[in-house]
Amino acid sequence: MSGIMGNISQVWPELWLLGAACGVLVVDLFLSERTRMLSYLLAQLALLGAAVLTVAQISGEQVLVFDGHFVHDAMGDVLKVFIYLVSGLVFLYSRDYLLDRGLFKGEYYVLGLFGVLGMMILVSAHSLLTVYLGLELMSLSMYAMVAFHRSSPLASEAAMKYFVLGALASGMLLYGMSMIYGATGALDVAAVAEAAGRAGENDLALRFGLVFLVIGIAFKLGLVPFHMWLPDVYHGAPTAVTLYIGAAPKIAAFAMAMRLLVDGLVPLLADWQPMLVLLAILSLAVGNFVAIAQTNLKRMLAYSTISHAGFIALGLLAGTPGGYAAAMFYAISYALMAAGAFGIIIVMSRAGFEADDLDDYRGLNERSPWIAGMMLILMFSMAGVPPTLGFFAKLAILEAVVDVGRVWLAAGAVAFTIVGAYYYLRVVKLMYFDRPQGERLPSASLDTRIVVSANSLAILLLGFFPGALLSVCTLAIG
Repeated sequence: MSGIMGNISQVWPELWLLGAACGVLVVDLFLSERTRMLSYLLAQLALLGAAVLTVAQISGEQVLVFDGHFVHDAMGDVLKVFIYLVSGLVFLYSRDYLLDRGLFKGEYYVLGLFGVLGMMILVSAHSLLTVYLGLELMSLSMYAMVAFHRSSPLASEAAMKYFVLGALASGMLLYGMSMIYGATGALDVAAVAEAAGRAGENDLALRFGLVFLVIGIAFKLGLVPFHMWLPDVYHGAPTAVTLYIGAAPKIAAFAMAMRLLVDGLVPLLADWQPMLVLLAILSLAVGNFVAIAQTNLKRMLAYSTISHAGFIALGLLAGTPGGYAAAMFYAISYALMAAGAFGIIIVMSRAGFEADDLDDYRGLNERSPWIAGMMLILMFSMAGVPPTLGFFAKLAILEAVVDVGRVWLAAGAVAFTIVGAYYYLRVVKLMYFDRPQGERLPSASLDTRIVVSANSLAILLLGFFPGALLSVCTLAIG
C-alpha cells in the first residue's frame, strides 16, 4: 500500500487535472448559455490548482514511479509550470473570440484541459509507452479542437488534413518505437540508453527505429519536410484554436525530443545529430523564405513557427547540457511570444472580422497606439532584435552551437535570421508607416487587453533580465 501511495503522491497534478477536466465536462451539461462562463472559470481554476500542486512538489531530485514509466524531475516541473501559464493565457484570450462567434462551449475548455494533461504526461514520460500515451492524448484533443467550428468548411478541411497527417506521423513514431523495443528489449528510456550503449556498430534495427523516431519528433515540432500540416491548420482553424496549437504544445514537443533522444538514445548521438542538422537547416531556410510570400498573418506565423523549430533543433543537436538548456529556454520563450502574437490577432478581431490579413494592420498606430506598440515588441522579439527575449533566446542557441565547433551552422542560422527579419519588420512598417484602412478598433474586453499587454511587456522585461529564466533552464537540465 505504501508503494502505491508513493507512486500516486508524485502524480497529484495529473490526477487533479484529470478530475477537474471530467468535472468541467459534467458541470457544463447543466449550464445555460447565460451561466456557461462558469466552465471557463473552472478551467482556469483547474490550471491554477495543477500549478500549485506542481510547485509544491518541486524538489530538484529525480523520482521514478510506476515501475519507471513516469519520472518526476526538475525539468518536468519547470516545463509543466510554463505549460499551465501559457494555457491559462490561451483560455483567457480565447474567451472573447468564442463569445463573439457563438462558439463559447464547455467542450473547448474540456478538450483544452485534456490536451494539457497529455502534455503533462509527455513531459514526465520515462518509457516509450508513456511517451506515446501522452502524445496521443494531446494530439486527439487538438484534432477535435481544430474541427470545433463545425459549420466552417475551412476548419473541417484543416482538421481532416491534421488528423490524416498526424495519424501517419504517429504510426511512424510507433513503428520506430517497436523497432527500438525489438533491438533493446526495453521500454524504459534509461534501459534503452543502456542497451543502446552496448549495441554494436552494426545494430541496424536500432538505427532503423531511430530514423522513424526522429520523423515523429520532427512532425510534432513542425520541422521541414514534415511541416506540411502547419500552414493549413493554422490558417483553417479558428484563431482561438490556432492560439492553443501554436503555443504550449511546442514546449511538450521539446520535452518529447529530450525524453526520447537525450534520455533514451544519447549513445546514438552521432547518428541522430546529422539528421537534426539537416532538419534544422531546411526548416530555417523554408520557414523564413516562404513566410516572405504570405499575405495572411496566421500563415506567416505558421512558417515563422517552422523557422523557430529549426532553432530548437539546433540546441538539441549541440549534444551538450548547455545546448539542451538553450533549447529549453528557446521553447519557453517561443511559447510566450506565440501566445502574445495570436492574442493580438484575437484582440483586433470581432464577429465577421478575423483580423488575420496583413492589410488589416495598416495604420494600426493611428487607431490604437498601445496595441501597435505591443505588437511591435512581439515582432521584434520573434525577429531577434535586442533587447527583447527572442534575441537572447537565439543568442543562447548560437553560443551552444559555436561551443561544439559548428561555426558554419551558427553562421547559416544568423543569415536566415536576417532574412526572417524582413517579414516581421514588414508588419511594423504596415502599422506605423501606412495609412489606416477603415476605423476598426480593438474590441476585446479590458481584462484581455491588460493581459495581452502584460504578455508583451513580459517579453521585453525578460529581455532585460534573461539570466533568470536561462538559469532556471540550466538548473532544470542539470
